[in-house]
Formats: sequence, C-alpha cells, structure tokens
Amino acid sequence: MRALIFFLIVPFIFSACAKQEPANSGGENPKQLTDDALFKLVQQNTFEYFWSGAEPNSGLACERIHLDGIYPDNDQHVVTTGGSGFGLMAILVGIERGFITRQEGFERFRHIADWLEKADRFNGAWPHWLDGRTGKTVPFGKFDNGGDLVETSFLVQGLLCVRQYFKDGNAEEKALSEKIDQLWRAVEWDWYRGPDQENILFWHWSPEYGWKMNFRITGYNECLITYVLAACSPTHGVPAECYHEGWAKNGAITGGPTKYGKTLALQHNGSPEYGGPLFWSHYSYLGLDPRKLKDRYADYWEHNRNHVMIDYDYCVENPKHYPGYGPDCWGLTASYSIRFYAAHRPEEDYGVISPTAALSSFPYSPKESMAAMRHFYDDLGTRLFGKYGFYDAFDQQVDWFPQRYLAIDQGPIVVMMENERTGLLWRLFMSCPEVQNGLNKLGFTYE
Repeated sequence: MRALIFFLIVPFIFSACAKQEPANSGGENPKQLTDDALFKLVQQNTFEYFWSGAEPNSGLACERIHLDGIYPDNDQHVVTTGGSGFGLMAILVGIERGFITRQEGFERFRHIADWLEKADRFNGAWPHWLDGRTGKTVPFGKFDNGGDLVETSFLVQGLLCVRQYFKDGNAEEKALSEKIDQLWRAVEWDWYRGPDQENILFWHWSPEYGWKMNFRITGYNECLITYVLAACSPTHGVPAECYHEGWAKNGAITGGPTKYGKTLALQHNGSPEYGGPLFWSHYSYLGLDPRKLKDRYADYWEHNRNHVMIDYDYCVENPKHYPGYGPDCWGLTASYSIRFYAAHRPEEDYGVISPTAALSSFPYSPKESMAAMRHFYDDLGTRLFGKYGFYDAFDQQVDWFPQRYLAIDQGPIVVMMENERTGLLWRLFMSCPEVQNGLNKLGFTYE
C-alpha cells in the first residue's frame, strides 16, 4: 500500500534493482549550465531510470535502484506497476525531447504491452509488484498478494497516454493503441466496490484472502485518479455516487486548513494540518490536468498550488532549524529517510529533503522549483546528482546522501517538468474521450 504512505511506514523488503557506479554528468564546472540546459539534463538523466535502468525482461520500471551497495544486489527483477505507469509517461517525454527515437519508444511500449497482457491480473487489476521474469505476483505484504486498484490506476493513466500518442500512427502503432485499449477495458473497476457493491472503491483484493485488507479508498489523498478512471471505464464503470459518497464522503472532504495565508479546499479526515506530503498533488495529476479542473468540492489548481506553497513556506520558515532548509532547499514528501522510509511533511519533518517534491511541483511553483533545482545541482553537485538524476532524498544535519532511487519518485519529475514546459501528458490524457465522459459524469469542469 505504497501510495497511501501518509498512514504508514512501508518496510523495504527487496534490494536494489541494479548496482552501478554513478556518473558525473555535470562536468567540471556545472554552474556554467543555463537554466534550459540544466532542465534538459535533469529530465534526460531521470528518464534513463526508466530506459536504460528498466527491468530487462519486462521493460517495466524497477521498484528501486541502489548505487551505494547498501543492500545486496539479489533481487533485480521486482517491478512496480504504479511506478511503471509513471515510467511510460517518462518514455513519451524521452521521444519528444529526442532522447530516443519514436521507433525505439514504440518497440519498448509494444514489448511492455505484450508482457502486461500475460502478467498476473485479478479481475483486471494488476498487483502492486510483479516479477519481471515471470509476470507472477510478488506480495507487497502478508495479505497484499492480489489486485491493487490504486497502482493499477497509475499504470492505466500512463497506458492511456501511450494509446493516445500512437492512435493515429502507422498500422503497427495503431495496433499497439488497440492492444492498450483492450488492457484498459479489462480492468473491472466495478468489482472493486467490494463484496456488497458499496458506493466506494476498495484498494485490494486477494485470491487467497479476499477482501481481508478492507482498505476503502476515501479522500483526500493521491487517489483521485482511481475514481476518475473508475467512472470513465466504458466496460466496468462505477456510478457517480461512488465518487460523491465514497471518495468525497458526502462533502466531508472539504474544509481544509489555512496556513501562511493559503487555504486548502480539501482535507483527509480532518488532517493533516499542512495538507499532507506533496505527492498528493503529483500522482493523480501527471495526466489529469489540474489547471482548469473544478468540481463542487474544489478548484484543483488552486488547491494543489496552495499545497505546494504551504510546504515551501514551511521549509523557508524552518521552525525546527534544520541545516540547509530555505528558499532554494525545500520539499517534503514520501521518500527514503534517515528513519528508513517516511511520508515526510511538516507534521513528520525529520530534516530530510526529497528532490522529487520540488521538481515534480514545477507547474505549481516554477520559480521556486527552479531555485531548488539550481541549488541541488550547482551547490550539492555529485553528492546528490547521479546517472539517473537526483538521488531520492538527503539530510544535511547528518551528512546523509544515499545513492538510491525509487521509481515512484523519479517518474513524476520527468512528467511534471514536461507538463510545465509543454503540457504534453496533460494534453494526451485529457484527449481521451472516456476521460472527458467520466469527468462530465462526476460533475467536473475542465475547459
């Protein structure tokens, strides 16, 4: 249950997906890079996590890659479905930026689609982790060995962007889009309303344990995309009541806090006080365009921007007096931590900055995100920047700069930086007719 890490600290069960020496991509005088050159370098290196760093058999994203040798390199084949969805979108960026050719990207996507078609699925939903060699489920926890609807929604978000990108191409590209369409249509979102078909969605189902985890998906957190896709499905759609009663809790989702003069429209069970870890404003909005997105509960652009700026203001204020925090060093979100793994946020602030927090916030805070990127690269240099971009997290109070990466943190960097630059992934996802129909069904406006 990686995504909802606001509630729990997830133990790391598996080791690094690959162990290689980091590259110094910055040259001897990195401060000579222009903002545009640095922007490109960060996107390109981070893209490589999903390209050259992919699991070799499936082509999907490794759960994690460690370059520091802390964990024995004995499990290189665990792939993450949600992180792979982010990676699909990153590969599209790679095509558009010229990091790879369209044909290279197409061939990787075709291989992935063929592999996903044969991999384990549970009423259409993929599990959280899969073995890249066999396509079989790798349990994420004792009872979590079946379908994971949230991770599936992150994967489908990416797949639909790929479908739209190639749908008007040559015959082979159209065939790929058709195969992706079949994968999307096979997800039984309605099954995940649970054994009593409630007006809510359940996160997990296991062929061995059934609904034992009993984890209802209710807002507000990173899972808005799950309800949007469930409503959008042309084959296994759920009624609008699931969204309004289950996700929005009959309106109880509203009434968020005000901090630093900025008000959040949405809340999760009356907390957290500062709006939660920043991935809440990233994961659902890699494809779902928040710029004009509104419903009866929120203006999502305003909410997300305020969420990011509250996090920024908190780090600038730095009430715990951590070294390094300031206008060019900010960003709290779920990541590696000096406490193993944590959903960093103002209420759970250990002095750990996660580069993905500021960089994936580029659309909401371009000036502040650029200042952070320049500091991370110019001042912290190769202590923080390696062959797959910025490492996952660091803590200057204890001189902690582990050379480790996580797929779910690297993917949003590439995607949201591109959305800030061109809106590519927003444009692709929002062009899906099913998405438009589903948003209309739920009462959203988005144009």
